[in-house]
Amino acid sequence: MEYIINGDVVFCFMFYVPCFMKKDIHPKYYSKASVKCACGNTFAVGSTREFIETEVCAQCHPFYTKTEKVIDTMGRVQKFKERMSKKRVSVKKKRK
Repeated sequence: MEYIINGDVVFCFMFYVPCFMKKDIHPKYYSKASVKCACGNTFAVGSTREFIETEVCAQCHPFYTKTEKVIDTMGRVQKFKERMSKKRVSVKKKRK
């Protein structure tokens, strides 16, 4: 849902109906808030805070940089199956 702020009126594009906002209860909106990442990358976003510090961004996140480590689940399953095949099969006796 996106909004365009035009004075005191907010137009909601989901319903195409103007929504009137109450005065003096909403935080100040900074359209060019500065974000600084731990890796040193800085960029601007819209926020209710003027300055934001973050630990991970798109420049250093493993998913976006294609350096993520994938767990070898096939190897683990193989090891489990080998252990289970070595285990002795026990036959349960029926109780009378």
